[in-house]
Amino acid sequence: MTRSRGLGAILAITGSAFLAGCAAPMTAPRSAVVLPPPPVHPNGQVLWGIVNGKCVPDQQANGKPDPCTEVSIGSGVDAGYAVLKDRVGVSQYLVMPTRLITGIEDPQLLAPGATNYFAPAWRVRRLVDQRLGTTLTRDDVGIAVNSIYGRSQDLLHLHVDCLRIDVRDDLHRRLASLGRGWSAPITLAGHGYYALRIHGDDSVPTDPFTALAKGLKVPPAEMGAWTLVLAGATFSDGPGFVLLAARADPAADYDGSGESLQDHQCAGHVARG
Repeated sequence: MTRSRGLGAILAITGSAFLAGCAAPMTAPRSAVVLPPPPVHPNGQVLWGIVNGKCVPDQQANGKPDPCTEVSIGSGVDAGYAVLKDRVGVSQYLVMPTRLITGIEDPQLLAPGATNYFAPAWRVRRLVDQRLGTTLTRDDVGIAVNSIYGRSQDLLHLHVDCLRIDVRDDLHRRLASLGRGWSAPITLAGHGYYALRIHGDDSVPTDPFTALAKGLKVPPAEMGAWTLVLAGATFSDGPGFVLLAARADPAADYDGSGESLQDHQCAGHVARG
């Protein structure tokens, strides 16, 4: 079943309703899977309308990016993005380009000099902390990009929020076994994910889209079937990240929604009064 993704932010603007999908059974990404045609997202330009029609013009005219929280306008490897609080969840934020990049399948993400949108998305965790009134450890935070089958919007958007507690703990147990090359699939929350160890602190030195395309040799025509999750990690030799990648298998009821590894209520991460 295809899930609605990124619609929480849209609801804050439009007030429309949506239905969440059901959890999918365990599956591992398989290169032999025959994919159906990409779905048509009937309202897939709503997020782009918010960013391009509201946030950027308001930032340019008034220095206030309403309804976004932040807008970075410019060029270079770390510019041209907007940050929007999603209505779904306690502390979920979306990070989106200020130019039209449809999603993980868009070749602009692999072009020379492309912005690594995971870098500003990782810094957005400070806004998650502010919403929660606490400081999360890096291991508590994840950034997810859903596949074309697991999203509803045709503007790239990175979900920044808490990892599920069970996913965080599963990753902790596996850290020592992860290397600098992609692992065989590991099971997290019932689905198979390839895993890659990345070292870094406040920066994200490896562009996850490039790591997926080159490291797992994903053809350009198949990029849209993949989902990525960047999870903060603390290794024995310093801070870093675990990059997770999985391939959608709609026939097996797996839509490639890495966002399912997140908990938008951040249950267990903060004390509830």
